[in-house]
Amino acid sequence: MNDQYVIGWGTLMLINAGLAQGKNRSGLNWFLISLLLGPLATFILVLLEKLPENN
Repeated sequence: MNDQYVIGWGTLMLINAGLAQGKNRSGLNWFLISLLLGPLATFILVLLEKLPENN
């Protein structure tokens, strides 16, 4: 059971990093934030607006 929890949390971290990059935010930062906040970080990312692209 414990292994499934770790795998699920790690998968969520990767999903959040991809979601953050899609909103022009740092994937690495959100990957690490997700380590601490987990599903709450996903909720925050969903609510945040996409940043404008830097050219």
